[in-house]
Amino acid sequence: MYTSAKPYFYGTGRRKSSVARVRIVPGTGAITINGRTIDEYFGLETLKLIVNQPFAVTETVGKFDIIA
Repeated sequence: MYTSAKPYFYGTGRRKSSVARVRIVPGTGAITINGRTIDEYFGLETLKLIVNQPFAVTETVGKFDIIA
């Protein structure tokens, strides 16, 4: 059985035939989507704010890395 070196949380979202898998690992706050940084993936600042809003509310900004 596979055991990860770092503990992580994961979630899966589905809509029609699309599937999104997200892992949240303790880290520095880096966000990676399909191998690109959040700045490369989202052009608009408002979209970046929407992604970061749950972390701002829970006061965990910069404590987790997100890999989607």
